[in-house]
Amino acid sequence: MVDLNEKFVLGQLLVAPCRPGTCYEAEKPARACNTHRLKHLILGGRRQLRGSRDLEQLEAEAKDGRGSPPVAEEPPRRRAREHLPPWRRKRYLGLPERDSPGHSSPERGSDCSYNSSDHEDGSLADFSYGADDYDGEGNEEQKGPPEGSETMPYIDESPTMSPQLSARSQGGGDSISPTPPEGLAPGVEAGKGLEMRKLVLSGFLASEEIYINQLEALLLPMKPLKATATTSQPVLTIQQIETIFYKIQDIYEIHKEFYDNLCPKVQQWDSQVTMGHLFQKLASQLGVYKAFVDNYKVALETAEKCSQSNNQFQKISEELKVKGPKDSKDSHTSVTMEALLYKPIDRVTRSTLVLHDLLKHTPVDHPDYPLLQDALRISQNFLSSINEDIDPRRTAVTTPKGETRQLVKDGFLVEVSESSRKLRHVFLFTDVLLCAKLKKTSAGKHQQYDCKWYIPLADLVFPSPEESEASPQVHPFPDHELEDMKMKISALKSEIQKEKANKGQSRAIERLKKKMFENEFLLLLNSPTIPFRIHNRNGKSYLFLLSSDYERSEWREAIQKLQKKDLQAFVLSSVELQVLTGSCFKLRTVHNIPVTSNKDDDESPGLYGFLHVIVHSAKGFKQSANLYCTLEVDSFGYFVSKAKTRVFRDTTEPKWDEEFEIELEGSQSLRILCYEKCYDKTKVNKDNNEIVDKIMGKGQIQLDPQTVETKNWHTDVIEMNGIKVEFSMKFTSRDMSLKRTPSKKQTGVFGVKISVVTKRERSKVPYIVRQCVEEVEKRGIEEVGIYRISGVATDIQALKAVFDANNKDILLMLSDMDINAIAGTLKLYFRELPEPLLTDRLYPAFMEGIALSDPAAKENCMMHLLRSLPDPNLITFLFLLEHLKRVAEKEPVNKMSLHNLATVFGPTLLRPSEVESKAHLTSAADIWSHDVMAQVQVLLYYLQHPPISFAELKRNTLYFSTDV
Repeated sequence: MVDLNEKFVLGQLLVAPCRPGTCYEAEKPARACNTHRLKHLILGGRRQLRGSRDLEQLEAEAKDGRGSPPVAEEPPRRRAREHLPPWRRKRYLGLPERDSPGHSSPERGSDCSYNSSDHEDGSLADFSYGADDYDGEGNEEQKGPPEGSETMPYIDESPTMSPQLSARSQGGGDSISPTPPEGLAPGVEAGKGLEMRKLVLSGFLASEEIYINQLEALLLPMKPLKATATTSQPVLTIQQIETIFYKIQDIYEIHKEFYDNLCPKVQQWDSQVTMGHLFQKLASQLGVYKAFVDNYKVALETAEKCSQSNNQFQKISEELKVKGPKDSKDSHTSVTMEALLYKPIDRVTRSTLVLHDLLKHTPVDHPDYPLLQDALRISQNFLSSINEDIDPRRTAVTTPKGETRQLVKDGFLVEVSESSRKLRHVFLFTDVLLCAKLKKTSAGKHQQYDCKWYIPLADLVFPSPEESEASPQVHPFPDHELEDMKMKISALKSEIQKEKANKGQSRAIERLKKKMFENEFLLLLNSPTIPFRIHNRNGKSYLFLLSSDYERSEWREAIQKLQKKDLQAFVLSSVELQVLTGSCFKLRTVHNIPVTSNKDDDESPGLYGFLHVIVHSAKGFKQSANLYCTLEVDSFGYFVSKAKTRVFRDTTEPKWDEEFEIELEGSQSLRILCYEKCYDKTKVNKDNNEIVDKIMGKGQIQLDPQTVETKNWHTDVIEMNGIKVEFSMKFTSRDMSLKRTPSKKQTGVFGVKISVVTKRERSKVPYIVRQCVEEVEKRGIEEVGIYRISGVATDIQALKAVFDANNKDILLMLSDMDINAIAGTLKLYFRELPEPLLTDRLYPAFMEGIALSDPAAKENCMMHLLRSLPDPNLITFLFLLEHLKRVAEKEPVNKMSLHNLATVFGPTLLRPSEVESKAHLTSAADIWSHDVMAQVQVLLYYLQHPPISFAELKRNTLYFSTDV
């Protein structure tokens, strides 16, 4: 049976006839005819060129020796082409695939380090991914599909269709920039661009109407089928109905609402009409499609089985009536259920195509422009995550034995090899896991991979925590050095922005970018700590370090899913291994190391500030369990766990309703992981001595600035393996969150000067500080991430209210409260002081003192500054200092070093109440600015200092002046 998509593609290929002797299919000469170049471009989905390149442009390139010579074209055909609308003329032509240089032969076996010049230092030269679409001379490399791997694209019947737009992995070298390459072309009037917007939208609206009619036709038999399911003679069971029609109703409602809102805007058109928010909302709801795609194969199989076993359902599914468009002569057309079930798959890229065209014809200063730009980014990120599920044939490789091997997943992982860290590109095929590194190449040579080792999936096993051996000794990178790298990266970002603003020399910018890449690379290499161990049952084990449990779960699940098939063990010959390794460069979906220096200039820098998240509830669990969620956000190219809900015991429907405040550092994604808590102490991971909890589900959403940056809460549902987690979020910028605002009620403790509180209480250290410290030391000093993991915001606010009211039930409430909430309350108290604990007056002197290079001078200055503090401030500071040192003593268990604690508390205790330069707060690098890092260094200095007593300090006051 010919796929509907295939029929459409074949129809689209009638661009120009093949000339005898030049057909790429028949004789495969050096150059292909335009027809088959176009065919191979569309079918392969890989040989796409950046930007918009029409036939005339390609012909001009051919004359310069940059492309294939143009095919002779008859004048009438050329004239006809010139009268075609732009969407028909602007096709992207693929060029014949160039052969990759060969590899040196490896030895047989799973280890395949066969390059004699292999550099094992993890050096940056191994990963020059910044320009991986170009060869050594800077010429653009034309990517093509492997032979015998023709795949169908994801195409919708629409005037604005463009084969260029099948999305790939985020950050990929081939991915489309959210800003169209040419924007509004020079010389094109904004009015004409806006008129083109109307044409694009009109075409899209027409196709949207057809799509809604198709969904209606699919839903039409669902109600009567459900009605018969409860009778004595059901056509289908309820479970079968829900499987076949899974998410169709939700998709229909999303698109119906979108159509109803967009239609009047297009019909009552004027140049100022805005509809970016509609596309943005549509993009934010694409998660429903992920659930549909995950179920698609099962839905088809169920429908097919039901048709074979039930004649009544077979008749229904073979002739579904689709209503024609309003102005169409055909009132209805007959379509099979199988064809209609494919429509959402076919439609899923539609918004991306239209968004690209809309951006092309939207002036940059139009209010829709940023909304459309973000909607396009969300859509592309989403599409890249599901393209493999839609059509894995696009990554097929044919082995010499004629078997089909497909690339399922690839990405950059840090491998521990010979007790040092190496950045590897790991490729998971349908039957083998291959670990590779990029070879160093000389100018003019194509980049290619070296295979380090491979394991057939039939031989791959995951050792259980109790079976696994302890990790080889890997020297952890000191926390302070990681923080220093972040500071350097942020400083370099600021310098690059200044150079661009001043239109500095491109060489200077490139030099800064190179430095930034080096620091980001080192940070990426040295920051991961979560072990991911795999074992070859016939050989050795391999250890990777990941930054997140999310990635570990993704890789494990992907491998285990493939292992459910009937897999055979094998040994690759040197030739087979060369072919497979050679295919990696073309097939990879993750092109670039995930660092910001590899991002396009127009990509979102991410959010800096505080994200408030309420985790409401979860549904979809089949059995009662002890359940909790963790929240992760990305920062500097890797993900960091930021918050954890309490464990909801023995339930299938946990209701947490817990709010968290998460600090963002250029973040673009939020991840939610749902765990089942394990209390079995035998299941301990030997790598980190932690009990292994089971991941029940995981999901990720993009932090879209336009959606998040509002004063109102944005509620959403994230789907994960059949589990739905409901949550709300809103974003607050750093300048709003970090203001020290004095409290209007001076009877409380928050926002009130520390001297006022201690005088009222007749105490040396505020009661709130003493009680929180006591509770943390009693039952939280061994809590992993204490003071770093966010407490529940609602609990923190409840504690704040109780302390402010001096309620008698404080102690009882503290004993019942989650320890992270108590730690969060203590941090909030210091953050909301009307002036910092170390005072505004002394702040400049602290900044100067910590910068002194002479140890004796620094010691003298830093001790003198402490003596200069008011007594309540000094006593409280020394009390807190000793507490933090006791917390750090438990670092092997709680993972909180002195440096970690200084990073958490430094800005809280030192940040001035009045910020002289508000410009600093809006800077992307503010969180890692020199001021912030200096605040961390001040606290770290005192934390690393031998014990300091108040009496000793005051005794020495006589010998020094107190003027600062």
